[in-house]
Amino acid sequence: MKEKEKKEELSFEENIKKLEMIVRELESGETPLDIAIDKYKEALEIAKFCDTKLKNATEMVSKIVDDKGNLQEFQIED
Repeated sequence: MKEKEKKEELSFEENIKKLEMIVRELESGETPLDIAIDKYKEALEIAKFCDTKLKNATEMVSKIVDDKGNLQEFQIED
């Protein structure tokens, strides 16, 4: 199974946990360089995937349904 397929099977939260695990591993300084580079690339892919999911979720919750059933942009006033 390809790494992309594995990533997409995991939930957002599971991907975040995996990303945190990779960060801890890289921060330990004990990972050999070649493996660290691979882990770094994997972390970038996971971060990109999570960012996309988060943007999509934000877009979905920023819309509301009006009285006629139409989607409207939800504006939060500061």
